[in-house]
Amino acid sequence: MLGYIRLEVTRILRDPGYVIMGFAMPLTMYLVFSNLGVAGDDRIWAALYMMVNMAAFGAIGSAFNNGAGIAEDRTAGWLRQLQTTPLAPVRVVAGKAATGMIMVLPAITGVCLSAALLNGVRMEVWQWGSIVLLLWAGSLPFTLLGMAFGYLFSGQTAAVLTIAANMTMAIVGGLWLPTEGFPSWLRTVAQWTPSFGYADLPRKVAFGETPGAGTALILTGWLVVFGVLAVYGYRRAGRVR
Repeated sequence: MLGYIRLEVTRILRDPGYVIMGFAMPLTMYLVFSNLGVAGDDRIWAALYMMVNMAAFGAIGSAFNNGAGIAEDRTAGWLRQLQTTPLAPVRVVAGKAATGMIMVLPAITGVCLSAALLNGVRMEVWQWGSIVLLLWAGSLPFTLLGMAFGYLFSGQTAAVLTIAANMTMAIVGGLWLPTEGFPSWLRTVAQWTPSFGYADLPRKVAFGETPGAGTALILTGWLVVFGVLAVYGYRRAGRVR
């Protein structure tokens, strides 16, 4: 399975869409959102707050990009070839998920490094490590959802769905704007979205607070749902000729 993962990583790195959506775009948005029209103490708060949010946004985009390529694999016949190998469906899904987990790291580390080097963000070493670890581990549900889109829909439809899901989660989940400014009903909805929980856990660590167990449970629930969808999509794709 390691050979399969290496092949998938190489293929994604050659995709311009990954470089733009998974690295360049969140990094640019971070530098703009954390510096434009912000000064004094607000700038320090914005630099830290948006660091976590834009790292999360970039990781989600990278995870979805990994899954969107599956639809192209189906068209090219690559998925059919995989299903004739001894690899069990769960191992194929796990290999693709592992690829997605690798590909989210440039977005996470890129935004965090820019925060430290360009915006002067300073934290304890354990905070940096915890934030990166939480962002990395928490990206798995989005990797699985992107894979489900790729297995269940055509290339064009999967691409549209991943973009729509990415934008919706970024807006409703409070990655672009703090949810404190939302109407009360939308703030309640936001707290149940996977993107809110994903960013909220490392954000709590960044500001010296304890991550909430309820938020972690909600994100775990989404992990199970998206994992089931990914395995179902793989099995269904194998039955479609």
